[in-house]
Order: sequence, then C-alpha cells, then structure tokens
Amino acid sequence: MEKQLNVGIIGLGGRGYFLLSTILKMEGILVTAVCDKYEDRQQAAAKLVEETAGNTPFCTGNYKDILKMDEIDAVVVSTSWADHIHIAIDAMKAGKYVGVEVGGAYSLNECWELVRTYEKTGVPCMLLENCCYGREELMVLNMVKKGLFGEVVHCEGGYRHDLRKEITYGRENRHYRLANYMHRNCENYPTHELGPIAKILNINRGNQMLSLVSVASKARGLNEYIRREEGADHELADYPFAQGDVVTTIIKCAHGETITLTLDTTLPRFYSRGFLVQGTKAMFMEDNRSLFLNDEHGEFEFNWMEQWNNVEKYREKYDHPIWRNYTPGEDAGHGGMDELVLAAFFDSARRQVQVPVDVYDMAAWMSITALSEQSIAMGGLPVAVPDFTNGRWVDREPAPEGRYCLHKVD
Repeated sequence: MEKQLNVGIIGLGGRGYFLLSTILKMEGILVTAVCDKYEDRQQAAAKLVEETAGNTPFCTGNYKDILKMDEIDAVVVSTSWADHIHIAIDAMKAGKYVGVEVGGAYSLNECWELVRTYEKTGVPCMLLENCCYGREELMVLNMVKKGLFGEVVHCEGGYRHDLRKEITYGRENRHYRLANYMHRNCENYPTHELGPIAKILNINRGNQMLSLVSVASKARGLNEYIRREEGADHELADYPFAQGDVVTTIIKCAHGETITLTLDTTLPRFYSRGFLVQGTKAMFMEDNRSLFLNDEHGEFEFNWMEQWNNVEKYREKYDHPIWRNYTPGEDAGHGGMDELVLAAFFDSARRQVQVPVDVYDMAAWMSITALSEQSIAMGGLPVAVPDFTNGRWVDREPAPEGRYCLHKVD
C-alpha cells in the first residue's frame, strides 16, 4: 500500500468542493484540514469528509493555520484567482508541497516572486492544469513525440465556454469572476488551452515563448443576457463591462512556432477548448474530433466531413500510456482529467520529486493574463514574455520519469 499523505484543502467554493469530492475517493490520501473564509463552506466540507472518509478534519478560515500543521504533507489551493500565487508562496516557505488550481496572474511581479520562492526553498509547486491530462491532448502529445506530426508549426486553443450565468450571479454565489469581468480586459483564463500546447512545444525545456499580441472585441454579451434574464432595471444591465467578449492572443516561440489562444465566455456558444495542432505531416482538430494524416487523407481535402470523428480509429494505436492504463472512477472529474492531475501531484509529493507541471510552467502560463492585459491596453502592441528560467530553458533537465510523466512516452 502507498504511503498515506495528509492533505489540506484551501478554498472550498464550487471548484474546491468538487476537487475535495474527487480527492476523498483516492487511495492513500487523508484530508486532514480544510479552509475557507466562509464558515458554511468549511462545515459543508467537513461534513463531506466525515461522511466519505470517516475522519473529522481541522476547520479554519485562515490558511496559515494549515501551513503551521506539522502533519500536513501537501496542500491543494482552490481559492479565487487573486489568492493563488501568494498562498502558493507561503506554502513553499512552510515546506509544503503545493498544488494550485488554474487561473491567470495579476502581475509579472507575482510570477517572479513565485519562481524566486521556489528557487530559495526548493519546495515543488505544481499548477493543477487538468487539461494536460485530457485524453485527446495526451494522444496528440504521444503522436507528436513519436514523430507522427513531423515538425509542429502552429497550435491553437481556447477557453470557449458560455459563462454568462455564472458571471452575472457572481455576487449571489460569492464568485470572483464578476469583479474581474467588470474591471479587467485580458486573456483571463489561458492555461486550459496553453498547458497542453506548451508540453507539445517543449516550452521551458528546449523552447520558450518570446512575445505576444492580444486584442479584445467589444463587450456586449453580458449586458444583453442581463437585460433578457433580469430586465432593463437590473443594476448591471447597462454596466460598461471591461472584459471583451472575445479575446484573441497570438504568441511567437523561440523556434518559430505560433500559438493562437481565444477567450470566448460571454456570448452564446457550445463548449470547446478549440485544441488544434498543425505539423508538417499531420493535423488534429478538436472541434470535429479528426486527425488528418498526410499519408492517409490527401484525397479527402475537399470532403473532410466524411472523416469527422475519426479519432477513435487511431485510439488503440496512439492512445497515451497514461490513458491506456487508466479507467476513470466515480467522481473522477471532467472525464478523469481531475483525478489524473491530482494523482500526478500526490505521486510527486509521496516520492518527494519534482512535479510534472512545475513552477516555471506555472509562472509562464499564468503570466499570459497580465501580458495580454498590457497588449490590449496598448491597442494590440507586442509585449515580451519573460524568461522565468533565466536562460536555463535551453538545456533544462527533464522532470523525473514516472507514471504521470508528460515529456516521455513508451
């Protein structure tokens, strides 16, 4: 049996509570402490732990109480976006492995502070980017690593998700997105799409992002939705929301690749992460679940609808080893991605090794939010992406191998 890990959960809103339910089904994990500034959330989490695992966790409204607990091996941070990095910094200083939910950074300074804290303490910090463990993303990564795509030239991804209801009722639900959409204009949620692409392009390990440009459309979607759902007299019906309905960000990489990211969360649409990878030998497109292989599909150039949903034909041959050996359990979260990313984090903490999505990844991916905000404010002018590795990206050693490794396949 694997060594038991004592874990603290910090932040118990909708996402934190959902992660807690997943963690409680995982072997070898004991949720020892829970934290949220709202007492009702603390009590709901404690009740879930008691009913599921049988123990009564320590409850607190101050995350520093958990960081002081000697018995805590690792913490999972699922608070509001603005709190992620400074809690991660305090956790590293306290000697705790820390896994941090996704979101964007508010400034480059906090990204640099995150990196410097890791370099000073040596305590690993992992961004819990679940999409890095999505089945399609890992299958494409596997194919890229095996050379099936040739040389990758261009990638695309997006957070294309109708969040109008969640944003509009942010005050009632105590959700932080509303304030962000009222006051900021940026690519506010970049890592779902960027994370898997960064692993495909070896960002921070042989490649890096150099610069970006970002532009935002006008903001009209939330106003229309509020007027329709709540009426023209609602206090936000005519509010001048800062966040553009569609934000497009283009990133240039050191080896010439381009990445296009799209944020699209306040207009009616279907859910999509818009994952697309183009190489000299193949192309993958998420939205129609298709693989275009140069040696097989040339004759379908003008009849590609006949090949939509052809991914399953290649599953047995090219499925990533992680998914070949995995069956999602109950409450695995997002089809299994949540369980896998948490398992990767806990596996690293248990073995006391570096995490597969490390602090340099976290800083680089999260920095896109602050950088896009600058570029949009300047009318789409290019801005430089900092090198948080200070030049070590050229020949950084790979992360430790293991069952959740993201840089090597069998």
